[in-house]
Amino acid sequence: MKGVLLVNLGSPESPTPKDVKPYLDEFLMDKYVIDVPYLLRALLVRGIILRKRPENSAEAYAKIWTDEGSPLIVLSKKFKNKVEKLVDVPVALAMRYGTMTIQKGLQELKDKGVTEVMLLALYPQYAMASTTTIWALTDELQKKHFPEMKITKVPAFYNKPDYIEALSNSIKKHLGNYDYDKLVFSYHGIPERHIRKTDVTKSHCKINGQCCVTPSPAHEFCYRHHCYETTRQVVEKLGIPEGKYQLTFQSRLAGDKWLEPYTDVVINEYPKQGIRKIAVVTPAFVTDCLETLEEIAMRAQEEFIENGGEEFLTIPCMNDEDEWCNVVGNWINDWSK
Repeated sequence: MKGVLLVNLGSPESPTPKDVKPYLDEFLMDKYVIDVPYLLRALLVRGIILRKRPENSAEAYAKIWTDEGSPLIVLSKKFKNKVEKLVDVPVALAMRYGTMTIQKGLQELKDKGVTEVMLLALYPQYAMASTTTIWALTDELQKKHFPEMKITKVPAFYNKPDYIEALSNSIKKHLGNYDYDKLVFSYHGIPERHIRKTDVTKSHCKINGQCCVTPSPAHEFCYRHHCYETTRQVVEKLGIPEGKYQLTFQSRLAGDKWLEPYTDVVINEYPKQGIRKIAVVTPAFVTDCLETLEEIAMRAQEEFIENGGEEFLTIPCMNDEDEWCNVVGNWINDWSK
């Protein structure tokens, strides 16, 4: 019997330092997120980052928390429930971090008689710190607890025509008649070394402006290429002219060189260039979360206005929009035939 496991990032149980701290510990101690030797990672995370960050992160989570709970969890459940109604196989939802574990998701499917699982990491673009860690943990759990299960991993869907169509239509709908000076495609940042580590050729990824547009087997697992390709296809579909859009990378930790240009730096400079009306879309996420709701819709907007900007439109993620749910439902139905 076939079944599907949808996996997203996760969330603390509440927007309090007490609950945020163990969540951040699990997240930041992941060797695929901060990819340094264990002792150095423990020193960095538990000796430095977790001393102050839980309080700051808790404040940020409190700003977006709803009566129903964490937006990421609430929206992911709505998405899962809609998708489940479109397919004939069991669908379970799990999170990479937090209490909605992948193990619980697999167990839920097993209890329903599922022996073959379609694993869909809800990240359009492949990255070590998102896709790989989900795949690796699922493999580990399968070997240890579910040896009878067969796992089929869905590759990154950053360029699948139906995903691009749904994303483009969503952006178009939310833009409406908004007369923007610039549309910003803000993707989550990663350290440049992650790009090089996932380069299967070990030589192609130079991050020099040419490698992402030069055909190579490295592109299958290159996050930067995936971001540029998603943007290129959406821009083409929407007919957005050169000069009216820009690709940037948000969220970064100090100490490493991360993918550039940085979202906050770019948009805070816009008003000086006469760019005062912008829209921001975050295509690295299919579900609204802390990075979209607080970092972009609140903090980035506030800073943009403070720096002389006039209008700032945040375009929501696709969340549980019908077209996006139908796309995933079709993927599942094609697989489960």
